[in-house]
Amino acid sequence: MKSNKLVSIIIVNWNGKHHLESCLDSLSKITYKNTETILVDNASDDGSVKYTKKNFPKIKVVKNSKNLGFAEGNNIGIANSKGEYILLLNNDTKVSPTFLTELVHVLEENSHIAIAQSKIYMMDDPNRLDTVGSFLTPAGFLYHYGFAKKDSDQYSKEMIIYSAKGASMIIRRSVLEKIKVNGQVFDKDYFAYFEETDLCHRAWLAGYEIFFVPKSVVYHKIGATSSKLDNAFVQYHAFKNRINSYIKNLGSYRLIQILPLHVLLCFAISFLYLFRGKPKIWLGLNKAIVWNIGNLPKTLKKRKDIQERIRKIEDREFIPRLLWTVPPIYYFYTFWGKLGKFPEYVQN
Repeated sequence: MKSNKLVSIIIVNWNGKHHLESCLDSLSKITYKNTETILVDNASDDGSVKYTKKNFPKIKVVKNSKNLGFAEGNNIGIANSKGEYILLLNNDTKVSPTFLTELVHVLEENSHIAIAQSKIYMMDDPNRLDTVGSFLTPAGFLYHYGFAKKDSDQYSKEMIIYSAKGASMIIRRSVLEKIKVNGQVFDKDYFAYFEETDLCHRAWLAGYEIFFVPKSVVYHKIGATSSKLDNAFVQYHAFKNRINSYIKNLGSYRLIQILPLHVLLCFAISFLYLFRGKPKIWLGLNKAIVWNIGNLPKTLKKRKDIQERIRKIEDREFIPRLLWTVPPIYYFYTFWGKLGKFPEYVQN
């Protein structure tokens, strides 16, 4: 099915000038032509805005006065867009010519799909995958299917996933309007990390599906932005947002089942970091828990809205399809940063 619906491509940028030439040049060669591209610049001081305006004058640039992070940056980009479909793209990516055509095709073919993710390869090792998509585990951590694995036939099939990765994901605007909370697409309390999973969970609650599209190919330089940030800062936001998202989105039974174990593991991981001589990360993980306690009244208001207005289906109708049980050793691989060496596991 051919489509000519407008797609708004949103790129949030923070001091990523050195990535923009490759990213924007690849976008200029895509086969799907009815697009608008919006660069949301988070107060870069590396000349990103000047470079983009000079070399890619058709791109709309929105310049923020300070670094608002990935979540709020995308909110601003979406507010300035007009497309029926929204394509979120990292600045450190390079896209294949047909990547957008393939994503749009899947949405046009199936109205139950709200969000679709590209097949994302590692730019520095194109034979290996960044991710196929993420799944929920009983302990509340995500299982990143395909991460750092060599490509094979098992990663070349369309499939349902729990969460898409914000490096390259397309979203129906009509769905976004239904699953906003306090008028926000992404929770602006999430500076970065887990914001796309929070959004995907709300889409599932509203009765939609999230899909992996292997014919849509993108290359991603993993960690290009996060590597500029202090690891304690990264871990703080990742743990804070994950806990917060589960409080908002999980039904009562699943919340009681997952959250206590998850928080307990967060404490345990924080002390492992302390024993490894990384007190800043230990402090960051504990601050993540304290933040959620202090912000619980606000979070519960959001939860009430999500559970009463957005939720159309019960957890039992979709979570079993998205839950992967992994052996405990998986979490050790994750902690030691050796996740790529973990052998691919089989879904329940």
